[in-house]
Amino acid sequence: MEQAHFSPAHDDSVVLNFARKLSRNFSPIWLACIPAAAIITVVWSTAAMADGHEVAVDAAGQVQIILDTIFLLVASVLVIFMNAGFGMLEAGFCRQKNAVNILSKNLIVFAVATIAYWAIGYAFMYGDGNSFIGLKGFFFSGSSVPYSGDGSEWYTMDGDAQILNFVPESISFLFQVAFAATAATIVSGAVAERIKFDAFLIFSFLLVAISYPITGHWQWDGEWLSALPFLGVDEEGAALFGFHDFAGSTIVHSVGGWAALVGAAVLGPRAGKYREDGKVNAIPGHNMSIATLGCLILWIGWFGFNPGSELAASANVPYIAVTTNLAAAAGGCTATITSWLKDGKPDLSMIINGILAGLVGITAGCDSVSIFSAVIIGAIAGVIVVFSVAMFDSIKIDDPVGATSVHLVCGIWGTFAVGLFKMGGGLFTGGGIQQLIAQVVGILSIGGFTVAFSFIAWYAIAAVLGGIRVEEDEELRGLDISEHGMEAYSGFVKESDVIFSSSASSDSEG
Repeated sequence: MEQAHFSPAHDDSVVLNFARKLSRNFSPIWLACIPAAAIITVVWSTAAMADGHEVAVDAAGQVQIILDTIFLLVASVLVIFMNAGFGMLEAGFCRQKNAVNILSKNLIVFAVATIAYWAIGYAFMYGDGNSFIGLKGFFFSGSSVPYSGDGSEWYTMDGDAQILNFVPESISFLFQVAFAATAATIVSGAVAERIKFDAFLIFSFLLVAISYPITGHWQWDGEWLSALPFLGVDEEGAALFGFHDFAGSTIVHSVGGWAALVGAAVLGPRAGKYREDGKVNAIPGHNMSIATLGCLILWIGWFGFNPGSELAASANVPYIAVTTNLAAAAGGCTATITSWLKDGKPDLSMIINGILAGLVGITAGCDSVSIFSAVIIGAIAGVIVVFSVAMFDSIKIDDPVGATSVHLVCGIWGTFAVGLFKMGGGLFTGGGIQQLIAQVVGILSIGGFTVAFSFIAWYAIAAVLGGIRVEEDEELRGLDISEHGMEAYSGFVKESDVIFSSSASSDSEG
């Protein structure tokens, strides 16, 4: 067969036509990925074809550093974007006259948390110090040079050479900032519609700068909670058991939940929430559409929260993602069924909170429980959250979004469940009761410290500001006007307009 010949001009036209087809068929994002993939392929190939074995090991290690860093950056962005989910969820669950206030809190809290964690929190959590608190590293100035830590892993090459994997400290800092901000954001929902804006900001700063990093230091920096020798030691005297909270059911979610519970108790319920006879007046949210969108954003963000806590692009990441997703699905299903049986109709707010309950519940053990156990943990969390919301109403703790039920109660359940279902170490998996005791120790110690700190902080702020709650007329009018001087839905009739017009009519008739 005769081979075709092409002129250079024809070659150029073919290339141009091919490029045009690519630009039409692929988005700019996909096109941008092509050179990145090419670079990674070239580096990997260079490592594989290197003459010296040491060169190959070094090159492969550099590639793994890059991949782990990119993985953590993407995970950090997903967790940061969860603030949008919290904002949508809280705004939808609350009344329209407070929408600007709620969105403002959920936006600025990440900025406040970033500054607090940069200046103080990171040093308290990961700085050199003692078993209670870190004491070095204030005003973080970490470099981009890879370092070894909990996120380091050994990767085997050719069965004999090992590469120590590192990630830059700066990307670890960014990931931890996103977690710290989540703890503060949880508080916003429970104190919504009646707290002063400045009081919330001050408390958020204190929580992220002091309380959250201290309790996090006990476990995630390898301190006393991570190794409990009274539960047993090996031949060399090393502790066999320690508190296990992989991604923060207690360290993040319950800490935020405890702080939220104390804040809601100190503030008191919203005006008109509870009758004198003890019955509950439902105060429905103004937009369940954006609340549902917020839930979906949070569900997606959790794939950065839990898998990202592996701190490396390891083979365990997909497994963590699967356990996370299954627990969320199970929680949503059981919450739907439970609310249907309890109230006669499936409640969308309970469906949303059931999904989030499953996510919070699996966060502690997503790396160490079986897939079937993940479904059980999520399913039980979905049932718990429905009855927990009713329980808090019965004791007149007004939580407009159910933050205490989702993050505190289900965070405790998820942490406790590790002691039951942890593979090889749980009570139901042949491991004895030691891991369960370790989990209880962690729950009680972190919870006790957070509650004590929160009471002190809330009352101290109230003393300085002359109270942490807005005036009653400001609450009735809505915090959008009283706190921010603007409205989320300008031109629309608001509940506060109806209330005040009715009051004016009654006064004129009288």
